[in-house]
Formats: sequence, structure tokens, C-alpha cells
Amino acid sequence: MLTKETFETRLTEAMRAKDEVGKRTFRMILSAVKMAEVEKRGALDEPALLGILQREVKTRQEAVTEAEKAGRQDLAADSRAELELIKSFLPQPLTAQELETIIRQAIAEAGASNPAEMGKVMKLVSPKTQGRADNREVSQTVRKLLGG
Repeated sequence: MLTKETFETRLTEAMRAKDEVGKRTFRMILSAVKMAEVEKRGALDEPALLGILQREVKTRQEAVTEAEKAGRQDLAADSRAELELIKSFLPQPLTAQELETIIRQAIAEAGASNPAEMGKVMKLVSPKTQGRADNREVSQTVRKLLGG
């Protein structure tokens, strides 16, 4: 199970091992977690932590792209190392077949039959796919299966 304490422990380990990438990455994750806790006014559950990690993955991917455009291979390499470390905490992504199965079950559960009812389906699907599938891909699949 993923918790804030997991990241705190890994930060301590990285500091002891003098692992610069680990220190930088875990500090960044803990900072994002603390900001989210302040906004929520309480501790975060695992799906919320996975959401934070997803955002950080996206940020790192953009950083790699921008660094490569600027010809800064050193910055791109640093961002790639951080990206791999963050991804190691994310669950295995859903295959297209698994995603479609989850969505079909949600459509049946919601009794949805047209694209106007997409919101009902997304409410049921989102908690099941959190951290395991890109939301854009989920919504496209829902739209496709609802005939939109």
C-alpha cells in the first residue's frame, strides 16, 4: 500500500545513500503531497497519492521533451531518471482489453446507452482506473463504447 510514510522512508534512505536523484525526486513528491493535504485539510488516501504520482510523471515527460528541444541532454537525462523512479511506484497499467472490460461493466451498472450518459459511466470507472490508465484514453474508450 502506498502512503506518505513510504516516500518519507525512501527519502531518508536516499539521503543516507547520497543518491541525488532519489533525494530530489522524493522531496518533490513529498512537497506535492503536503500541498494536497493542505488543500484537502487532511491525510490523503492511496488513490489521491496515485493521482499525484500521475501528475508528476506527466510533468517529467514534459520536462524531458522541453530539455531535448533546448538541446540540454543533461537535463533530459535527469528528468528521465526521476521519471523512472516515480513510475516504479505506479501500479502496472491496464491493457486495452482490461480497460474495455471495466468500462463495459460500468456501462451495464449505470444502465447507460448513449454518449449523454458518459458522466455516469466515468464516475464508476475513474476509481477503478486511477493510476492505471490515462484519463484521456478512458474517456475515449467510454465515448467509443457508448457510440459517440
